Amino acid sequence: MKNVLYWLCFLILFTVTNKASSQGFLKKLKDKVSNVVGNQVDQKASVPPGNDSGNNNSNSSGKPTNKGGGGLSNTAPPDVKAQMTEAENAHNAKNYSDARYSLQQALMGVEIQLGRQILKSLPASVDALAADTTQDVVTSTQWGWSNLSIHRVWKNNADKQLTITIGNAGMYAGLATMYFSNAGMMEASGTKQNFKQVRVKGNKAIIQYADNTGYTLIISIGQTSMVVYECINFANEQEVMTTANSFDIDGIKKMLGEQ
Repeated sequence: MKNVLYWLCFLILFTVTNKASSQGFLKKLKDKVSNVVGNQVDQKASVPPGNDSGNNNSNSSGKPTNKGGGGLSNTAPPDVKAQMTEAENAHNAKNYSDARYSLQQALMGVEIQLGRQILKSLPASVDALAADTTQDVVTSTQWGWSNLSIHRVWKNNADKQLTITIGNAGMYAGLATMYFSNAGMMEASGTKQNFKQVRVKGNKAIIQYADNTGYTLIISIGQTSMVVYECINFANEQEVMTTANSFDIDGIKKMLGEQ
């Protein structure tokens, strides 16, 4: 544990004291991570299908059109202890680029292990909806909690579905910030916004509704973390709130280290 804390402190200090050259360094690091392991996703990865426009361009250039390849194999999360050892060895050899890369991989491994732990704590069924664990995903795309995402789906045979996303979901972070900052002003304007501020077990939240997507409930559970519920074919707002309150929000906050 002391070694882990030492290397985390070293990483922070190294980043701060080298701010002037950080942009070029981070680009190289990002390219290196992408080439070696890509995104660490806790499910089978697949190559997205090409669009028609891309295929037409390839054909017109004389290149053959790809007709398959099996996609990508699942990549195991980084081994935290092994990455810490590699970081220490690289640092002793004054190879700071590799030391930082190994520290990044170690932190990514910690995040994925934590995400799996949170998934195990979630209920197998919610409001007569069964969990579809084949859609479970834990994703860590950057070190330092900048984009940890934990994803699970519950559904039935009648097109009713609940999707929960826990962590630092970037697409919802901006939405939540905008709503929490401007909700009072929008409500004061007297216009219909199809959203409002609520609380779930004492935590600030926003609920919104759209005919094509159903209900979306965003709960802020800390400085950077949130829980997002996407509720399709739920009868009404009250059913959404009842479902949200059935989850152990405090337990999730504790595992994420949020106060």
